[in-house]
Amino acid sequence: MTPQPSITFAKIASPKKGSAVVLVAEKGAISDAAKACDPSGTLERAFSITGFSSKLASLVEVIAPEGTGLNRLVGVGVGKADAVSEYDWHRLGGVIAAHFRKADDVGIILDLPDGAVSGEDAARLAAGIRLRSYTFDKYKTKKDESDGNPTPRNPSKFTIHCANPAAARKAFADLDAVVDGVNLARDLVNEPANKLGPVEFAAEAKALEKLGVKVEILTEKEMTKLGMGALLGVAQGSPRGARMAVMQWDGGKAKQKPIAFVGKGVTFDTGGNSIKPAAGMEDMKGDMGGAAAVVGLMRALAGRKAKANVVGIVGLVENSVDGNAQRPGDIVTSMSGQTIEVLNTDAEGRLVLADALWYCNQRFEPQFMVNLATLTGAIIVALGQSHAGLFSNNDELSTRLVEAGLSTQEKVWRMPLGAEYDKLIDSKNADMKNIGGRYGGSITAAQFLQRFVKETPWAHLDIAGTAMGSPLNDVSQSWGSGFGVRLLDRLVHDHYEG
Repeated sequence: MTPQPSITFAKIASPKKGSAVVLVAEKGAISDAAKACDPSGTLERAFSITGFSSKLASLVEVIAPEGTGLNRLVGVGVGKADAVSEYDWHRLGGVIAAHFRKADDVGIILDLPDGAVSGEDAARLAAGIRLRSYTFDKYKTKKDESDGNPTPRNPSKFTIHCANPAAARKAFADLDAVVDGVNLARDLVNEPANKLGPVEFAAEAKALEKLGVKVEILTEKEMTKLGMGALLGVAQGSPRGARMAVMQWDGGKAKQKPIAFVGKGVTFDTGGNSIKPAAGMEDMKGDMGGAAAVVGLMRALAGRKAKANVVGIVGLVENSVDGNAQRPGDIVTSMSGQTIEVLNTDAEGRLVLADALWYCNQRFEPQFMVNLATLTGAIIVALGQSHAGLFSNNDELSTRLVEAGLSTQEKVWRMPLGAEYDKLIDSKNADMKNIGGRYGGSITAAQFLQRFVKETPWAHLDIAGTAMGSPLNDVSQSWGSGFGVRLLDRLVHDHYEG
């Protein structure tokens, strides 16, 4: 586990040691509490000398004046104070964490000329510190602090001075649990495939029992009895057995139907007999980003004791090549009884999800299902890496996901579904085929999944461009981003608790 910084909350005061961070609003305005750290005005003089603009997340530093007891004074811009969003507070925490990578005592004065920062926003800044502090270096025998985002041997200690520390601590307790979920998802995606196969991944899900999550692990024998021929067909070329983890968090009313999240967990994807090019294949250790997000979400919900009944299901396989591997042209029978002609063994994630979605729907009859998958390269061509693709049969669920994405900046963009796309996966040899041709690849993949959800409200999130190798930003410097945990936690928090 990445060493995490110490974060405490205290009343507004001037730090007496270490470094002090102050917020700078438009035109270089700082609060009286901030000025008390710098009686000689050294920091304010630096604004004009350095051309510091005070725009959001900009930063300026000076050596603290003699006699203050401090080492450094750092000004962090917030721009228009009344326009700072909740995600902006995460960003501010991130830039502060990045600036203090080496161990230090850091006092952050969350005060502005026109009023103190709320406890909730103080907690959001603290969460941003934790999100940015994550690194994955467990396999480095030497910790090199000259690289882009090193983990210091002794992380910095942050004291956040705010108007209502009690409110900040209360709000941070929930956010801290969500960050734990994000970082768990990041850990899972970043792990190399020789360390994390289906069995090991299932054990990570099983470990959530210590938080009160009920966890069942289905083996190949049990899935065979259930008729999961689509999922097991993907796994048959690997000596590492398939698993399905079924997680339940019962935090809501006793008779309330659960909400459900389903994740694709291909722990490594060679493409099978339709083998991928060698260049970039190492990234396919992250082809379980959807399953990682579901496990991270269940960690977050249990950690903050969400008042909702939630089911999380992840189908776990390795897609390998050997003499027993699935062949192009094979026909398999899914748990639903529908037959599938496998024209491309590299379109395997949808086969895993087909059985996982059907099982979830049949067993739990949920209010809705949301599945997450690093499913298609086509979605990256369509949307780049700033949005995940959203496909759904339900407008209300789609709207709520879009709104949650805007709040958390884990953004989604709704893509079309329709009969004209669905007919592209009809097969002359089986009920359907697993690819639909050259055009609209992310759409035909979604159409395939829709055939396994019946009338249940459902959304498919194609997170191929956002879960792994996504652009680095102020809150994530990790190859595995943990995308989806904050998005879906917000969905649950805003609409399905209580």
